[in-house]
Amino acid sequence: MRFGARSEAFSAEAGDLFQETLASDIAAAQAELARKQAEAAATSEPQVPRTPRLRAGRQPLPDHLPRIEHRHEPISCTCGQCGTALVKIGEDISEQLDVEPARFFVHRHIRPQYACRACETVSAAPIAPAVIDAGMAATGLLSWVAISKFLDHLPLYRLEQIAARDGVSLSRTTMAEWVGRIGVALQPLVDRLAVMLLKGRVLHADETPVKQLDPGRGKTKRAYLWAYRSNVLETGPPIVVFDYQPSRAGAHAQAFLSGWQGHLMVDDYGGYKALFATGIIELGCLAHARRKYFELNAAQPNAIAQQALERIGALYAIEAEGRDLTIAARAHLRQTQAQPRLAALREWLINTRLSVAEGSATAKAIDYSLKRWPALSRYATAGDLPIDNNPIENDIRPVAVGKKNWLFVGSERAGQRAAAIQSLLGTAKLNGLDPAAWLRDTLEQLPTCLHSQIDSLLPLRTDTLHQTAQ
Repeated sequence: MRFGARSEAFSAEAGDLFQETLASDIAAAQAELARKQAEAAATSEPQVPRTPRLRAGRQPLPDHLPRIEHRHEPISCTCGQCGTALVKIGEDISEQLDVEPARFFVHRHIRPQYACRACETVSAAPIAPAVIDAGMAATGLLSWVAISKFLDHLPLYRLEQIAARDGVSLSRTTMAEWVGRIGVALQPLVDRLAVMLLKGRVLHADETPVKQLDPGRGKTKRAYLWAYRSNVLETGPPIVVFDYQPSRAGAHAQAFLSGWQGHLMVDDYGGYKALFATGIIELGCLAHARRKYFELNAAQPNAIAQQALERIGALYAIEAEGRDLTIAARAHLRQTQAQPRLAALREWLINTRLSVAEGSATAKAIDYSLKRWPALSRYATAGDLPIDNNPIENDIRPVAVGKKNWLFVGSERAGQRAAAIQSLLGTAKLNGLDPAAWLRDTLEQLPTCLHSQIDSLLPLRTDTLHQTAQ
């Protein structure tokens, strides 16, 4: 699967599919074996039933899920041997997980009209405000479409097919219009989220390419989804904001961070360099430096790369030890343990570089670390600076996976709308909220929410929302 000829090698997706097939075959074989054992037992003498043993690998089902109880009483409450009444001595309880697929139903709103004969007037209950006035879709349907498209990365034509199986006609054009209106309605929340993000003194930044349709040429062109994330080592709810731009030019990062000052964690992309001339302090990603040695050793066993990985691994072990400490305690731990190891690592890299051939892969890996050393080692000077850019890369990864489904963005406006909705859904996930439930509740409350109360709709943890708003 990995080392075959290029035309015959399996892709990563094919590998996953193979694993799914293997798991299905094993489960089917186990089911067939159990059926045959049951048939054999039915033809043999009855045996005293034993309490089934729980499988070691099965995890308990979540407590928050609703339970539907099915009580299975014996046919008779008297003993089949002597006729004596049976006495309950216990219960055998087992649980099965079930799911109900998307279920379509209709809300019928009936507003009786009343007339006053004296005043010759007619009155009726007012129509409740909605995100889409006089629209066919309720908030639950709008939420389902948005979550399926932006969180589960399902193209609208697949949602059209899912609805058709239940005899519901949902045109992809209509759903596209809904998505556009949802994006406009949610934009004030995204703008407010960006303002709150920029209040942090430490941020992560990264970008990933996306394809955008270019109708004039009949092809696609490359655009970029920029991402900015709050610092995991600072207090306050986590926030991630995506910014869709037509290029990878550093001017886009400068525009987003205009007026902001603090520490910025980035990779070595040159587009960020202009920011550091304005007073923003650069933090280098140690995971990127480590990756150079990992790839070097993966291509061919390399003693220098292995030693570099061990030394960097010791720095990450210190970070794991200080993960749950206060900022002050983590700063002391880094000062006493990380800084000496960083100094030793730098000296070892300098000495090792003298014995490495110029232009070799090992020399390039060492040069990357030494060139970026001030930024790579700066995290150890305080207790609230991150060691790498992994948090923002984890936030971008679902979008990168989704690109395999939706292939390209239809327009720059569509990309900006997707970035806005992704910002809200991604932040909801970081705060431990159910994105679907949050979006449904927000779409219900948004039409009547005052601008001064918009913070109450943000997908942030309520225990830290007030502190962040201050």
